[in-house]
Amino acid sequence: MTTLHDPESRGFASDNYAGVHPEVLVALAAANGGHQVAYGEDVYTARLQEVMAAHFGERAQTFPVFNGTGANVLSLQSMLPRWGAVICAETAHIQTDENGAPERIGGLKLLTVPAPDGKLTPELVDRQAWGWGDEHRAQPGVVSITQSTELGTAYSQSEIKALTTHAHDLGLTVHMDGSRIANAAASLDLPLRAFTTDAGVDVLSFGGTKNGLLYGEAVVVLEPEASTGLAYLRKMDMQLASKMRFVSAQLIALLDGDLWLRSAQHANAMANRLRAAVEGLDGVRMTQPTQANAVFAVLPAGVADRLRTRFRFYDWNEATSEVRWMCAFDTTEADVDTFAAALRAELAAA
Repeated sequence: MTTLHDPESRGFASDNYAGVHPEVLVALAAANGGHQVAYGEDVYTARLQEVMAAHFGERAQTFPVFNGTGANVLSLQSMLPRWGAVICAETAHIQTDENGAPERIGGLKLLTVPAPDGKLTPELVDRQAWGWGDEHRAQPGVVSITQSTELGTAYSQSEIKALTTHAHDLGLTVHMDGSRIANAAASLDLPLRAFTTDAGVDVLSFGGTKNGLLYGEAVVVLEPEASTGLAYLRKMDMQLASKMRFVSAQLIALLDGDLWLRSAQHANAMANRLRAAVEGLDGVRMTQPTQANAVFAVLPAGVADRLRTRFRFYDWNEATSEVRWMCAFDTTEADVDTFAAALRAELAAA
């Protein structure tokens, strides 16, 4: 097949833009050939259970799925009755970027609270944790947090522990949207278990696509009593892969070793390099800490649009001229330096 794109072209719009890590492609090829039982009764999915248990504890149950929206919807559905509600930040991905899927497909209610840094606290949870027994109000049942957050910040282990303890005391369970969980672990310099299982998280949406997979995420049940029906919900929600071995093989390639961490460390390092190169430039104002692989900044009017003629990236808030720059496992130092030089030139022209 003729290559239709420039393989050397990279931007700063999303870590989803990146290709597949070469080690993952090798794993896919190794898993190919011959027949394996479909729908998860294959040796790769069995091995994935062992790999995930090594990271998250022997009670962990892993359900591979196609994508992050599916992982989030399935997780929350399995944790709530039909009348249940989820407390989350206003900026949470389940609220802003999933086109109502948790509500339309999952049949649940989102109860949002403002979180300027993207992180919930026990006090913020209390703003929506009320109304139990009131038949006129959706019943709060789950607190959902994102790690790392949509604003590029990372919860510390102690912040998560305080949040889960408070939630459990209220009779709530805790879900973590971990689409960029590897980036958070790299930033915190902690094993995955330390700020999930050991910190009291009940169910995790584990992200792989943003960290170098072709496709594939997983629902990881850390506390079995907090989730029911996933085996049936996964099929109902069209997230049951027939050739599941190819999802599982990718996750094994990522996690049965340190590829997940190496890739995340690199993406984070490139984000820090980018921040260091542009922070302090006249007209650039950073708006969030850079604690994972995202950089948020406000630019002078018109600069972002001119810069986008060469590099793809997104506005985060058009009203305030705030933009988001994302780095990926394949972002290079040259990519960052070229982009920073172009920004300096546009600022000078402005």
